Amino acid sequence: MSKKKAFVPLVLDVAVPVGSYYLFKDGLGMSTLAALGWSSVVPALRTGWSVARDRAVNGLAALILFVNVVGLLLSFVSGDARLMLVKDSGISSAIGIGILVSVVLGRPMMTAFMKPQLVKGEAAREAAWERLESGSEDFRRAERVFSVVWGVVLLGECVVRIVGAYTLPVDTMVWLGTVIMIVAMAGGFVVSGALAVMPMKAMLAAEVCEKGAGSGGSRESGECSAAVAPGTSLAAVAE
Repeated sequence: MSKKKAFVPLVLDVAVPVGSYYLFKDGLGMSTLAALGWSSVVPALRTGWSVARDRAVNGLAALILFVNVVGLLLSFVSGDARLMLVKDSGISSAIGIGILVSVVLGRPMMTAFMKPQLVKGEAAREAAWERLESGSEDFRRAERVFSVVWGVVLLGECVVRIVGAYTLPVDTMVWLGTVIMIVAMAGGFVVSGALAVMPMKAMLAAEVCEKGAGSGGSRESGECSAAVAPGTSLAAVAE
């Protein structure tokens, strides 16, 4: 995926709603409620189009669409502009709870996101992952920790944004909600990386060296050479 394409979701889901809110409210003189409602149209249409285009039920897309539409309708019915801000927290909390439940059920949801980043499409790493997942409790624990961290991060973001929505001015929370989201995501990457990703990378590298280096090609051989080289850092071996 190109860098331009990678920024499309960010622009549509964050920049457009926030920018259009101020345009409608300050530029066109709309009420706070109306501005919030109209600024939600683009992300709502985007998630709806995603469902229609794929011709399949995408759980996350459907959840976001549902929360957007229900939040919009409830806000117009109740006249509560702050409810429009809380609806975004509803998405985070629903996903966070889903992630934590998946850990309890023994099928950590975030593994689907993390595994491709670590395996990198290589047969030796894929085989090493399968061996570790079936035979290493430390590996499985790190896998669970990754999902737990993200579940807690999303729930924490939800709580902070709800508190802010009902204690701070709406105009402030429109932009502060985005800041809270960015800080939460950055914290999630740092904590999950330290507690789960780096240990799992190291275990994968060691497993490749022990079981697959002989037939895995030059890349795996290079990893094993790095692993035994004096002064090599754990991060370097894991890469």
